[in-house]
Amino acid sequence: MKIFLSSDMEGTAGVVDWEQCRPGQNDYELYRELLQNEVNAAIDGALGAGGGGEHEILVNDSHGRMANLKPDRLHGDASYLSGRHKPFYMMQGLDDTFDGVFFVSYHGSMSGTPATLSHTYNPLAIAEVRLNETVTGESGINALVALGYGVPVLLITGDQTTAEELRPFCPDARAAVVKKSVSRFAAESLHPRRACALIERTAHEAVDAAAAGEIGLPRIALPATLSVRMRNPDLAEMACWLERVEPDHDDATVVHLRDTDPIRLYRTFITLVLLTRGIAE
Repeated sequence: MKIFLSSDMEGTAGVVDWEQCRPGQNDYELYRELLQNEVNAAIDGALGAGGGGEHEILVNDSHGRMANLKPDRLHGDASYLSGRHKPFYMMQGLDDTFDGVFFVSYHGSMSGTPATLSHTYNPLAIAEVRLNETVTGESGINALVALGYGVPVLLITGDQTTAEELRPFCPDARAAVVKKSVSRFAAESLHPRRACALIERTAHEAVDAAAAGEIGLPRIALPATLSVRMRNPDLAEMACWLERVEPDHDDATVVHLRDTDPIRLYRTFITLVLLTRGIAE
């Protein structure tokens, strides 16, 4: 089985502050190690599933500058895709040759629900995203690419909000909830060893379920609409410079991205993110 693993960092057990997941800060090396262990736990779970058959893993480092993991420490001889300016961002490297997608250490959106370090791609510019009128975090948006390539999402790890936000779009995906968010900057986390054990066990179950045909493709009706609430009307107006982005008639801060092609829809959204990242004030 061929697995695509997209790793963020805010969903790691124990992470509750931006400084813990930013290079150069005092605590970064510790929490970087915890993330590495959770990624390896997901890989170990996949490798042990399916009767121990042959597996191929690609890990796409998707957090911050996208160079957080130590490639020589990735289990299963996994390939490592790292670095910035990826055309497909958190989903770079996925194609129709893969059998399943893992989202590891993901986080919730800024939907009003307490979720540790919640945001959606660019918190300086984006306040909320809805996919076909349902609030979504990065997992639901990224599932558009999985749908476009015909690959099921098998696993997500993070807090309880992260698991709940994926469910409307990927109801068959298995979730390893490694912490319970109390607020945006507080959470009750499993001990790292317990978190890794849960992730490994859940990944194993997810791959076995996929092999048994129990996990379907993302359930996202097409044509699909991403409704994005920007931080201010100026950002929304700039977003409408892009093709297939339309203003909302009632709310000057909201724009709508519509497309019959889920991959093209995702790429339009990523272009919007990159456009606003340089100009948000």
